[in-house]
Amino acid sequence: MEAVTTAAFLHLCLCATAAVSDIGSTETLVLSAPGDIATLPCYTDSDVPPTLTTWAKNGREVARGDASSPSPPSAGRRVAVTTDGGLSIGTVARGDEGAYLCSSTLPGNNTFHARVSLQVASGPENVSASIGPATALANGTLVVFRGSSVSFNCSGASYPAQRLTWATPGNESLASTSGSWLDFRMERVQPSAQGLYSCRARNPVSGREVNTSSQLLVYYVPDRHPECTWAPAQDPSHAQFNCTWFGAYPTPTLRWGEDEGNRGARRNGSVYASGSTESLSVTLDRSMLSDGQTLRCAAQHLALAAVPGASCSFTLRSPYPEGEPLVTALEATDVTLTCTEAVSLPPANTTWRRGLRQEAVVPGWKYVVSEEGPVLELKILNISKDDEGVYFCRSENALAVRELEVYLTVKTSSTYTGAILGVFIAALIVGSAAIVAKTLYFNRHRFCLGDGFGLMEEDRGDVLSLVESDDDQVFQDAVPRLAPLANGLQTTLVQMHRIPSSDHEDAEPADTSLQQQEDTSLQQQEDTALTEEPQDLVTF
Repeated sequence: MEAVTTAAFLHLCLCATAAVSDIGSTETLVLSAPGDIATLPCYTDSDVPPTLTTWAKNGREVARGDASSPSPPSAGRRVAVTTDGGLSIGTVARGDEGAYLCSSTLPGNNTFHARVSLQVASGPENVSASIGPATALANGTLVVFRGSSVSFNCSGASYPAQRLTWATPGNESLASTSGSWLDFRMERVQPSAQGLYSCRARNPVSGREVNTSSQLLVYYVPDRHPECTWAPAQDPSHAQFNCTWFGAYPTPTLRWGEDEGNRGARRNGSVYASGSTESLSVTLDRSMLSDGQTLRCAAQHLALAAVPGASCSFTLRSPYPEGEPLVTALEATDVTLTCTEAVSLPPANTTWRRGLRQEAVVPGWKYVVSEEGPVLELKILNISKDDEGVYFCRSENALAVRELEVYLTVKTSSTYTGAILGVFIAALIVGSAAIVAKTLYFNRHRFCLGDGFGLMEEDRGDVLSLVESDDDQVFQDAVPRLAPLANGLQTTLVQMHRIPSSDHEDAEPADTSLQQQEDTSLQQQEDTALTEEPQDLVTF
């Protein structure tokens, strides 16, 4: 390949010959690559060969020869004069470049001079370019991610030194240098930077240029997660689930599926729908849904390799209406039935129905239906006995139907008055009992320790007698012995006699006989004490 290139350049150079000198001369530019064989022309008229030719470089003779006996290159020399006076250089090397002067003597002692400029150049060759860090696709296209930092490298071999240049998709030079290596870095790559990037290597001597290009794509995803929504279907037992994720390049892959953690997954892989799109919808019926089931829309994109997990999800919930199951109202008044349903997902459609046949309640002069958030109210105006009965708060979503049963009781004014009076009397009784209990509690000391018990003891006939005696044996059977005083004074004994009362008339005979024996014994002891010594008797 290099030989063909050199021959082509040589042919061009030979065609650009100009005559100068006494009789004539030429000035020629010869381009050769290292290792090639170069021939420098001198006199081109083959009809009149020169008799003697001399070649000199920078004033120093390098070769001499005549047409009759040209000097072939010897073993130690790479240059020789050809039969037509040219200079042959075998295996051109770096350093052979320069200006050569040819002097040829023609018949008739005419002299021809020629100037030849030899340039030695090679390359560019082995030119290569790299962009990274990047991901290579099957077709060789390189992919980088928005916001990343990317290095551009270009290298090659050339003599003399090549000119390396990185060019943008708009043919704008990003960086340039002379040498074998060019490197520059692009920070925080944006989508506008994608396109075809070229590394150009140009030999300044030969003008030869080699380009190598790489297609660069900048992938990116939005900063937000996908958005999951739902919409009611024409059939209330169906629901449509939508997933959108706009702003990604290239188009992402969206997938609707059930979390692997859900029990009882009904589908292989728990995937309901998948596609390369920015918006994916799926319609599911009641047989495919269950309470507590989690549906998830997951996004797949090459730019998510570093930060996975772009998804949105929601957990399905069956409706659960709540409210008062029993409501009582007075005839000819207004009443409001309240129903709250705030747990269903997707949100349930809640309506009021009446009667066992669950006829729909139509708003009008009788019924006023209002809704505020999860609260649905039914106001019934001017209630009569005809309005009494059962009402249903019916909530339905794609998972199930749930109902709250409310029974309305209508009371007349007389019944209502009797009920109020009964409540008042009951409250009065309870209040009176509380007051009496409180009074007894705060006066408990009077009944336990005061006159109340004292009177009871009087009624029972208890008599307290004080007896003064110095004989300890008189009452040994009835009264415990008292220790004598230290000063030798007489001891005063206290004895209590129980006088039977009417409360003990019904006592058993055994108890009465025993009591009489005790009284007789005590009486004898008292008589004995009175005959022996005077005594002081105090009786209460």
